[in-house]
Amino acid sequence: MADFRGPETLAVAVIRQLRGHGHKAYLVGGCVRDRLLGIQPKDFDVATDARPQQVETYFSGALPVGAHFGVVRVQEGGAAVEVATFRSEGGYSDGRRPDEVRFETEPALDAQRRDFTINGLMEDPLTGEIFDYVGGRADLDGKTIRAIGDAGQRFHEDHLRMLRAVRFAARLGFTIKDETREAIQEQAEFVRAVSAERVRDELVRILTEGGARRGLELLDELGLLKQVLPEVKAFQGVEQPPEYHPEGDVWTHVLLMLQNMGAAVSPSLAMGVLLHDVGKPRTFRRAERIRFDGHAEVGAAMAGELLGRLRFSNDEVDHVTALVANHMKFKDVRKMRTSTLKRFLRLPRFEEHLELHRLDCLSSHGGNEAYTFVRQKLAEMGVEALHPERLLSGSDLIAAGYTPGPRFGEALEAVETAQLEGEARTRSEALEIAKRVLDKVE
Repeated sequence: MADFRGPETLAVAVIRQLRGHGHKAYLVGGCVRDRLLGIQPKDFDVATDARPQQVETYFSGALPVGAHFGVVRVQEGGAAVEVATFRSEGGYSDGRRPDEVRFETEPALDAQRRDFTINGLMEDPLTGEIFDYVGGRADLDGKTIRAIGDAGQRFHEDHLRMLRAVRFAARLGFTIKDETREAIQEQAEFVRAVSAERVRDELVRILTEGGARRGLELLDELGLLKQVLPEVKAFQGVEQPPEYHPEGDVWTHVLLMLQNMGAAVSPSLAMGVLLHDVGKPRTFRRAERIRFDGHAEVGAAMAGELLGRLRFSNDEVDHVTALVANHMKFKDVRKMRTSTLKRFLRLPRFEEHLELHRLDCLSSHGGNEAYTFVRQKLAEMGVEALHPERLLSGSDLIAAGYTPGPRFGEALEAVETAQLEGEARTRSEALEIAKRVLDKVE
């Protein structure tokens, strides 16, 4: 095959070639759904009556990725398309994978084993004809999420489908059909049997594909929130001081932030928004007013535990906990020493710290003075002022006759502080500052 420009072109070419070998082949699933909704699909999947071994022989860039399930990835240039053999499935004793897979020759049987009607549609891209064996067109028109067949059975087969129902409803602005909704509520506790990695990925999609607020509300309405994010469920009813949070309790505040966040944000920012006040329920107390003393530090520890439980990468855990730990520092930026401010502004991925602060204020008291101040300082200082070239190193201190020890770090920090304050500009000035620290008698 030629060098194709993208997955859609590749998918059509795959279908043409499969047809040329006498097989049935159609676009299937999410790409058909999105095309009918006027959304440009990111991925294209093909369903066919060709067996996996046949698909592998037809395409040189074919790689089996799910041999037991009849899935082969066809790659050409930078594009990839998954080609799956029509199949029906037996029981799901582990709540994730079918115990038995039977390859089929009819597309209707393949459609019946899928999760939701809107994902069970097939399309002939050569003619534009839509094949609907499950009522998916009517549910698309009615903006409805409905499980194919018996909803309880669909969710018993794969518990993750409950979270997927929330994702599609939130992202598309659809309503979950009553029998599908009731089946999720009845089986919500079984979501705890789903692997942490799969839950994590689905939660991230709910928060980053659009409709994050509605997604969180649906998780709560369906009984899923208390199963997967009990720390977030605890936000409900936690009062806040009205002079700072006229919008209401912590739950309402976070919902507003998710609503204002929009789509296509990074997973780390989305999780930072969700968890920035996770320490408030644990630190709530009434004094002269409602207080949450130390909630940022407590929240950072709680966020780290939660993210670790969901198997986020170490880098993401570190960054999100930093977002949580530092979100209250913006109230002090106009009082900070220059060196303290510069160290704050050069935190890794600081733009996400700043965006979290903007959303925090927008969704509470509405003030943006600190945000404006920081933006102004970032423009004034520039990268070089925040990250100046070091004037002194440990090797310089050794060369000056000092023996390495714990006070080296203290001395170098003092030098950097002076440099950031504009009080040390040369190596000799830096060395004098370091000597004062190292020669100080305790």
